[in-house]
Amino acid sequence: MAKRIGIIGGISHESTIKYYEYILKKYYARKRNYHFPEIVIFSLDLKKLMEFEDRKDIDGYIRYIREGIKALEKAGAEFIVIAANSPHSVFEVIEKMASVPMISIVEVAAREAEKWEMKKLLLTGIKYTMQSSFYQDVFNKHGMEVITPSEEEQDEINKIVFNELVLGIFKQETRAKLINMINNYEVDGVILGCTELPLILDQEDTELKLLNTLVLHARAALDFALAG
Repeated sequence: MAKRIGIIGGISHESTIKYYEYILKKYYARKRNYHFPEIVIFSLDLKKLMEFEDRKDIDGYIRYIREGIKALEKAGAEFIVIAANSPHSVFEVIEKMASVPMISIVEVAAREAEKWEMKKLLLTGIKYTMQSSFYQDVFNKHGMEVITPSEEEQDEINKIVFNELVLGIFKQETRAKLINMINNYEVDGVILGCTELPLILDQEDTELKLLNTLVLHARAALDFALAG
């Protein structure tokens, strides 16, 4: 019997849907049966979370995410993933508060980068993530350097995420703009450090290795659910 999966979602719903879909489709591809893992989703208020980030109200941010974790624990989740990158800025604090295991999207991405023997990576995501240090902190422990785009490019990526991707708007010109942006950097790979970015960027779009944090995290959740 698979472990019951808890997902903190709504950050945004577009990527949360993909977590749910990936886990169930990959389960069937592996097992060829209908004993799908039980999944509980607690969808946060995206605007409320964004306001905590904008105000840098870390205490309120933690309390709100914790509400979701408590709800999942009450619903019987046996472990939890947060289906977004930015809340991992407080992952160490949140993880200690949880009564069930949690899987870090950043650690999962770092282990994947190690497999590819990467040394220098470009971090893309919302501005909050790119201007925080949690990705650098984890990757540095693994012996890897993480850099971020220019301030102007960070503003552009942030605008794309919130004005288009979280609303399910995917434009060819936006894809081209993002590809041109990342191709200007001499790095071993690019961290798609926002779970909406893999909805518009695909490995076929560039020769640079893309770390799809959504797929890596969802796969880790399925692996953990099926582990003995």
